[in-house]
Amino acid sequence: MHADQPTWIESKANPWFKQLRQTALDNARYKSSGLIWVEGDHLVHAALQRGLQPEFVVVSHDALASHPQQWQGSWPVKVLANALFDQISQLPSATQVAALFKRPAPQGISSQHPTVVLDRIQDVGNVGSILRSAAAFGFRQIIALKGTAALWGPKAVRAGMGAHFALDLHEDVEPSRLVELQGLPRLATSSHGGQALLKSGFKLPWPCAWFMGNEGQGLAADLEASCTLKVRIDQPGGQESLNVASAAAICLFASSLSR
Repeated sequence: MHADQPTWIESKANPWFKQLRQTALDNARYKSSGLIWVEGDHLVHAALQRGLQPEFVVVSHDALASHPQQWQGSWPVKVLANALFDQISQLPSATQVAALFKRPAPQGISSQHPTVVLDRIQDVGNVGSILRSAAAFGFRQIIALKGTAALWGPKAVRAGMGAHFALDLHEDVEPSRLVELQGLPRLATSSHGGQALLKSGFKLPWPCAWFMGNEGQGLAADLEASCTLKVRIDQPGGQESLNVASAAAICLFASSLSR
């Protein structure tokens, strides 16, 4: 069954367009609206392939003219004048396709799933990159503690490149809830000591929970103290530290070798 004919929107004064613009440009609006903005045909297809159904598909005049059947399915379609789409687009490419989805509801925190815990990570690019690495290397659960950048904001979704839809995401989590990971080995990186991550014969536990800390301050002291294993990433090039997203990619890859 197909939806009704597309709705055409030509004016920036249109009330629905005004709400859409806020959703597309405000990184935290989804927390009150419950709707996430997914822009670009790659990301929209990634969400559809994971079984999410859009509340609306939003296309420009030109995008609809180029692919008149591609975006018309069992969902409503809003067609924006090209200039209007440009006002809300955050992509440099000319692919003017997006969709609004309901934010997926997380399952309960599991002590069985490979997990990444984010402690007050501020940069949405880092958040998205860590989610990409987590999905690539077999981690299923992300726990973002209070103070971490919004996971489902438009910028983080773009940086995640589809990883969001393969993960169970918990955000604004109080540290006290980490007790729900009871029994899952906790791992953290340390620049001052710990086991060398890539030492011959060293095997990481699987499943496990990796704790990744704030870009400047690192992992909170009480969280670091709660970790059962601390590892270091040796840097023969002499750098003082790695970007948290780079460190996460190395650690999660190393964990995947222990599966």
